[in-house]
Amino acid sequence: MQKTTASSKQQPTVRGVFTITPCLWFDRQAEDAAKFYVSLFPDSHIDKVVKAPADFPSGKKGDVLVVDFTLTGRKFSGLNGGPYFKLNEAVSFIIPCENQAEVDRYWKALSAVPESEQCGWVKDRYGLSWQIVPTMLNRLLADPDRAKAGRVMEAMLKMKKLDIAALERAAQGGSR
Repeated sequence: MQKTTASSKQQPTVRGVFTITPCLWFDRQAEDAAKFYVSLFPDSHIDKVVKAPADFPSGKKGDVLVVDFTLTGRKFSGLNGGPYFKLNEAVSFIIPCENQAEVDRYWKALSAVPESEQCGWVKDRYGLSWQIVPTMLNRLLADPDRAKAGRVMEAMLKMKKLDIAALERAAQGGSR
């Protein structure tokens, strides 16, 4: 059997590197969402707003159709596709946080659906799910001392917003 591969000459590139851009489907809030997201993260900006050249199923000629934006140096596209599909937890974006102040800042900015909060996950006002995760968590969960990792996992599963000090106490054998 012959192995097939895609030729990089056929692919869209940025600075000579193949790229994949996530497209987020919004009802009609793509521009508002993009403005909100770029206000939260460093190295972020709106690249382009495309207005519809004609009426379309969820809007009129001249309405915002697509918003291309960059978050932390990564390209995204927001589509005003109408009410036909909703964002859900099947796709989420991880925000690695170095300290509790970062966890708290992103949690405060993004958490808009309290009933969706669990184990560091939040849902924002546009329906997009985020995981606000201390960078130390994976290190603790991967610890070769499986009892230690288990205590961290047990503590994490009881949390909504992740608490770094409580996770570290659990790793050391202390109570939450």
